[in-house]
Amino acid sequence: MIDYLILGGGSAGCVLAARLSEDAGKTVCLVEAGRNISPTDMPAAVRSRYPGRAYLDTANIWQRLKARMSAPAAIRRYEQARLLGGGSAINALMANRGAPADYDEWQALGADGWNWDACLPYFRKLETDCDFDGALHGASGPVRIQRTPWARISPFVQAVLATLDARGHPQRDDQNGPWQDGTFIGSIAVSEAGERIPTSVCYLDDTVRARPNLTLRTQTLVEHVLFDGKRAIGARVTSADGRSETLHARQVIVCSGAVHTPALLMRSGIGPAAELAALGIEVRADRAGVGGNLMEHPSIAVSAVLPRSARTPYPDEHHEQAIVRFSSGVSDTVPGDMHGAILSRSGWHSVGYRLGTIFFWVNKSYSRGRVSLASADPRDEPTVEFNMLSDPRDLERLKLALRFGATTLADPLMAKHRSALLPSSYSPRVASVAVPGLWNAVQRGLLSALLDIAGPLRGWLVRSVVTQGVTLDQLLADDRALTRFVTSSVGGTWHPSGTCRMGAATDPLAVCDARGAVHGVSGLYVCDASLMPSIPCANTNIPTIMIAERIADMLRGRA
Repeated sequence: MIDYLILGGGSAGCVLAARLSEDAGKTVCLVEAGRNISPTDMPAAVRSRYPGRAYLDTANIWQRLKARMSAPAAIRRYEQARLLGGGSAINALMANRGAPADYDEWQALGADGWNWDACLPYFRKLETDCDFDGALHGASGPVRIQRTPWARISPFVQAVLATLDARGHPQRDDQNGPWQDGTFIGSIAVSEAGERIPTSVCYLDDTVRARPNLTLRTQTLVEHVLFDGKRAIGARVTSADGRSETLHARQVIVCSGAVHTPALLMRSGIGPAAELAALGIEVRADRAGVGGNLMEHPSIAVSAVLPRSARTPYPDEHHEQAIVRFSSGVSDTVPGDMHGAILSRSGWHSVGYRLGTIFFWVNKSYSRGRVSLASADPRDEPTVEFNMLSDPRDLERLKLALRFGATTLADPLMAKHRSALLPSSYSPRVASVAVPGLWNAVQRGLLSALLDIAGPLRGWLVRSVVTQGVTLDQLLADDRALTRFVTSSVGGTWHPSGTCRMGAATDPLAVCDARGAVHGVSGLYVCDASLMPSIPCANTNIPTIMIAERIADMLRGRA
């Protein structure tokens, strides 16, 4: 009998496995659908300080997972990690927390005890900040955080920062310091050697993996949670060889991410009763909120073709080198509700190397979507509808972001550091061209050469080949055209969250209590970004690790 059965080995699952197995008297089993990632077998694309290829490798993701970003847009591939370490093994390495007000909002929305003062000790616990100390920072945690040295910041990014400063957005020291608008050198999580450190490495190091009370099972798919009446007693799983077996446990913790955690709960009989019954699933607990409250940070970008002098001399350096945080001023929004990542290069390939970008997202979004089951078969991916921009505030602010980027890059201070400007997004077309392969390499090589030699025809080349006739001038001059472009081109940031949110048992849309325990049953918990009642103004990886640190203490009776 396993004491703690953890279903999902992503950012949160690895943290839980490490912390819960500290108690030598408790047995812990971690189950992950993807392959193992350890300190000794990290592929180069995962290990790299420039993380541009890891999420493109279909061996690292759920290959058939798709999502619709907004109502008029087509369904497209949505990259979610399927390997030990989860998002921390393929993400952009950004290590930021969001605003203190984000966590006070969680408590106000029913997640009792999850205010900033309660969360800050766990943010400190998880990190070793190499650049800053004091009351806001940790010095001995598994996640090593630093900022790229100024000498390695690309000429384009340096020019954007100088331009933003002149336009009233001053450079600040610490992205994880006091919450204020301005620009920052980005906080990133890297090892002392400058390489990625997924939670499967920095938490599940060799010493932890050697614990006799910890079992790691990779390449094992979870079918559903098992129950005895209303009590969770384990899970049914399928190994890579197709063999199905039952794992019995005293406590079951689902850590499969904001897309797959609600899907697993619904397959196990916890969710909207009518929908489950229609799929022939026995209902264990009628919780309408399972799969609802789906959140993301909607994104859009503005890019510039870079002259040779503005390109980074360090092609393997981390690309998301700085950020700008600003307040939209739109009614009923919060301070610092907008985020722009300032990229030294826009892709891992030769075309991306020739493009600098400000990649914007709405830091505090209000649109909500839903994850629902397509079938009861665990091999079928769920249906994911984000409904981005369904809240008018999100649409208005994403349009504002495109204007902000266009005026910043068109500023005369930027004249020597960019040529043609273009609206951009991570569209299915862009994603398909970025996939490694011979034919794509030929196309990218040809376009790169043309961008270098086009001279005065460069703007025409960008319009004809890259943006397919869309120009920034047209969008800025016609609000209806801008609305159409943003609505059809909006992307995500790979920050799904909120689909099993914490709240009171009396709240019909809450799924879990403040300990992560699922309402309506016993012995079953959730621990990942699904729990977030509202989306934080941050990349969600560090907040997810914080959640796992805190819930681990709760499960051990130490919080």
